[in-house]
Amino acid sequence: MRIYTRTGDAGETTLLGGRRVRKSALRVEAYGELDELNAWLGLAVAALPESSTVNLLTEIQRHLFALSARVADARDRGETPPEKATFPEAHVTLLERAIDLAGETLPPLKTFVIPGGTEAGARLHLARTVCRRAERRLVALAAQEDVPPVFLAYLNRLSDLLFVLARAANHQAGAAERPW
Repeated sequence: MRIYTRTGDAGETTLLGGRRVRKSALRVEAYGELDELNAWLGLAVAALPESSTVNLLTEIQRHLFALSARVADARDRGETPPEKATFPEAHVTLLERAIDLAGETLPPLKTFVIPGGTEAGARLHLARTVCRRAERRLVALAAQEDVPPVFLAYLNRLSDLLFVLARAANHQAGAAERPW
């Protein structure tokens, strides 16, 4: 398989379903942000020791591939997505459980914290900000086109989880949080 196709040289791309759009289209922006978030999660994973957190983040990366595929799919929403691209509410529930579990080990927050700490913590904080940007792009897309609410809920919850995981990574390493 060749990586280059030359079909995007004039600033257009093809969505799933065959429709051609400008690369600056909101839908393309949204799945581009999800792709960047996925890459940042990969960078965070690279800074973490093998653990349940790494397993969770890897599963989330798979979810983000499915979410990106669904956002890139411009076909009628009545069509059933491929099994790999299904996106159930259970994905949101998984994040909520992970937030609760990770939060049990952390001291309560009394103030905003300045992002940073350990390398893993800083990478997770950065991934959180990219997640928020991806969420904003998806919200903008939802104002123009049909976006399943579960997609928005997932990104909203994911940014919360990334914040908690950043705090947990720093806490486990003994890095003090710097209050604002």
